Amino acid sequence: MTWFSAAWPHVSVTSIIDIGLVAIIIYELLALIKGTRASLMLVGVAVLALAFYISRLGELATLNWLISTLLPYTVFALIVVFAAEIRVALTRLGRKLALSRTSGSADAYDDVVLAANLFCQNQTGALMVVEREIGLRTYIESGVPLDAQLSYDLLATIFRPSAPLHDGAVIIQKDRIAAAACFLPLSMNPVLSTQLGTRHRAGIGVTEETDAIAVIVSEETGSISLAVAGKIERDLTVEQLRDRLGELLHRYVPPSTLPTPITNGTGMLEVTEAESSRTRLTNPAESRVKQETDV
Repeated sequence: MTWFSAAWPHVSVTSIIDIGLVAIIIYELLALIKGTRASLMLVGVAVLALAFYISRLGELATLNWLISTLLPYTVFALIVVFAAEIRVALTRLGRKLALSRTSGSADAYDDVVLAANLFCQNQTGALMVVEREIGLRTYIESGVPLDAQLSYDLLATIFRPSAPLHDGAVIIQKDRIAAAACFLPLSMNPVLSTQLGTRHRAGIGVTEETDAIAVIVSEETGSISLAVAGKIERDLTVEQLRDRLGELLHRYVPPSTLPTPITNGTGMLEVTEAESSRTRLTNPAESRVKQETDV
């Protein structure tokens, strides 16, 4: 440290900490806007800053006057332009500083896994959003309020194709379904695959602005996806979905017996009814004898 201080007499420990903090802020800013619309806007801001520097260096009086006049309003313009990115940055900062953990029952969230398995088998489109530390009140108010106990049966009923609430998202708060048929912001990330439809982009969009978890089931393929922090994990198995929810919610989600496909159960029911019908039709004499005996 003594040799370093002698070689760099004007650099102190405070200066090193100061430079390190500035470097971290710049890195986080670049990582935040990477792959978003804000990256192109940042290029435009850099061009304006370069024009201001050239006007000062080249003594361009008119350009220098114009930029100097507009410069005080630049801060307000940047706040408006980068409003979404600033909100996301503050959200991430608050999430890192928060010490609380999301509470809830593991059994309740296992109903989400079971419901995703059902929708996967039937190729039923579904979007289930699990709230964590950041409240989703804005999106809850856009849907139909339920405030009902979270259960597999209720999720299966809500996302039935003939149900009036199957369009939109279900928002889950702890072990309760807060609302259904909710509208979510669509992700405008240009890097996303063109194969992703509105349901997937809505699931990604809400995770870009909050720390929520979105479970998405495709209506076309029946594949299960999970979106978190603006990123999507596609083609998950039911076991992988259970493990990821356990990791993200910081709890152990116990495995449970998955229900058999509805088609098998329906087929068995139809066979049973058919056999009973044939039995009634092939034994009319026995029925008459039974009736006479009863009389």
